[in-house]
Amino acid sequence: MQVTSNTRAFIEAEQYSEFILLNLHDGLLPGAWYRDVSDFSTGTTLHIKTVGSVTLQEAAEDTALVYNPIETGEITFQISEYTGDAWYVTDDLREDGTNIDMLMTQRSTESTRSFQEMIETKFLACAAKAYPNSNNYAINGFAHKIVSAASNNVFQLGHLIAMRLAFDKANVPAAGRVFICDPTVEATLNGLVTITNNVTDFGKTVLQNGFGNGHTFIMNLFGWDIITSNRLYQGAANDGTTSLTNGVYNLFMCVLDDQTKPVMHAVRRQPKVEGERNKDRSRDEFVMKSRYGFGVQRMDTLGVLVTDPTHY
Repeated sequence: MQVTSNTRAFIEAEQYSEFILLNLHDGLLPGAWYRDVSDFSTGTTLHIKTVGSVTLQEAAEDTALVYNPIETGEITFQISEYTGDAWYVTDDLREDGTNIDMLMTQRSTESTRSFQEMIETKFLACAAKAYPNSNNYAINGFAHKIVSAASNNVFQLGHLIAMRLAFDKANVPAAGRVFICDPTVEATLNGLVTITNNVTDFGKTVLQNGFGNGHTFIMNLFGWDIITSNRLYQGAANDGTTSLTNGVYNLFMCVLDDQTKPVMHAVRRQPKVEGERNKDRSRDEFVMKSRYGFGVQRMDTLGVLVTDPTHY
């Protein structure tokens, strides 16, 4: 008779599953939200010309007009980022380990994913850092930088209205306007919506999905397509009236086309994985490197709302 009490040597104390638990990832923002610069394949600095507006004047009979030049200028753009990753696997681990090929495949996948997240983080930080000073960056008299003055510096619906007006006054197209906000702002939005017995289409969307649903357009409110992100820049902020020691920079943009997109991007070296054999150490080595840059090409189609990163 064989039972567990007299056959302990054939019972393994620990078992290992073939299933590997992977990291959870959120969605990525569309790469089309910034302009890919195609004419910057060589050199260290790209110079981009800008053209201002024309001011007309009153005319009269037998009176000469004043010859006024049009305002011109330029912005510069540089390849400033250099990102890489490296890993290896030894022969001993390949010989003694289990599921090592799957492990290395996931290692490569996580490297690619981390690079994509880095690109998005740099993109959002570039836009936020366009507002470093203690003022509201008014264009035609209307602020493009707002630090929430509400209790606990939380989001308010009035911020959407104020920034819509600021964009209208800056002659920004109504199409293609997006609001990239922190999940705490989404939580505030959910709390501001009152659901009644007669649920509207707007209310149904809130009930089913909330305001955050991965990285897809989930709601248009006051002309803004609202989307959430966990990679928004955080730092000190002051709009000349209200200050925050550490706030999250929620971003407003018009991404209708390359003329309206506020941020530009260029890649000098595309990310690629190169591998080689290290015979002295009996291991396979892999390296990934990329050179790229982000820059702000215009401020009139960009706005920022700084809120508290924890309160809602």
